[in-house]
Amino acid sequence: MSDDAPAGRGGRGGLGALTEQPAQASPAGDVLVEASNLEVHFPIRSGTPLRGTTGHVRAVDGVDLQVRRGETLGLVGESGCGKSTLGNALLRLVEPTAGSVVFDGVDLTSMKRSQLRALRRRMAMIFQDPFASLDPRRTVGDTIGEPLAIHGLHRGRDRRRGRVGELMEVVGLNPDHHNRYPHEFSGGQRQRVGIARALAGEPDFVVCDEPIASLDVSVQAQVVNLLRRLQSEFGLTYLFVSHDLAAVRQIADRVAVMYLGRVVEVGPATSVVASPQHPYTEALVSAIPVPVPARERERERIVLHGDIPSPANPPSGCRFRTRCPKVFEPCPDHDPVLQLVGDQQEAACHLHGVTG
Repeated sequence: MSDDAPAGRGGRGGLGALTEQPAQASPAGDVLVEASNLEVHFPIRSGTPLRGTTGHVRAVDGVDLQVRRGETLGLVGESGCGKSTLGNALLRLVEPTAGSVVFDGVDLTSMKRSQLRALRRRMAMIFQDPFASLDPRRTVGDTIGEPLAIHGLHRGRDRRRGRVGELMEVVGLNPDHHNRYPHEFSGGQRQRVGIARALAGEPDFVVCDEPIASLDVSVQAQVVNLLRRLQSEFGLTYLFVSHDLAAVRQIADRVAVMYLGRVVEVGPATSVVASPQHPYTEALVSAIPVPVPARERERERIVLHGDIPSPANPPSGCRFRTRCPKVFEPCPDHDPVLQLVGDQQEAACHLHGVTG
């Protein structure tokens, strides 16, 4: 089978009930998803029944975050910082320990799981590994059509099969290949299958959890372009999770930077990259390659020393202080809070003068 250039039959194809909406910048107050003081703590078991829980991994530890309708919010940070857990918690695929998640005015954390069913079709996830997330024993047509069956959409075998074909076509796959299995597709094509499956329920909000991390560089660009097009055509809202700030700035309207369970900076993508306000963000920006060889050789890279602290036992005060090149007196004793720096950026750093 050919590689990842769009296959399909002319791009969008017929989308049936998938309502096309114009893409537009969302007003600052038009928030689709909002997390308030969100925590996800995983218990550490001792291994013996008598001792029980000996501590907790604070994967997400007091996060306030807003995702505006129609935007792409990039969530970046090193592996293990809690960004994927945060994405799962926003969909309530993992249960928050504390705090709240409000989706389009509805508090998800106060709802029983049975009550969530009606909202599930409005939320979706695209996973990092397109092979591991697909059942190798099922055809891609069955995989894409599963949400249709779950939510009772397009009932009837012929209607459902036609809908699967439309979804395959819109993501650049040949509908005639609906009876093939995941191993018959390339990595980029398998990710397109995952995207088609995410679109099947006609969602408003999609969490893209490292969707290009396992793909070749050339294929990454194709998938990013596909996600952009789908957002423009159908008015989707994305949380784009990645460890690669260079990739995030290509698709995100705003960026939230996460470190050890906390959001330490948030703002417009262009502003965060051009003028980072937190030392951790500065280090991430300095790692972005420069495409001009002469400039790449001359640029100064910020190297963070020391190991990332354990989320089971984070440092007191500022969590970044054990690796920060700008640490000073207040850092060990006071926990910095997010504050407005400039017109639109927020940063949690004592360099800006406010403590928690």
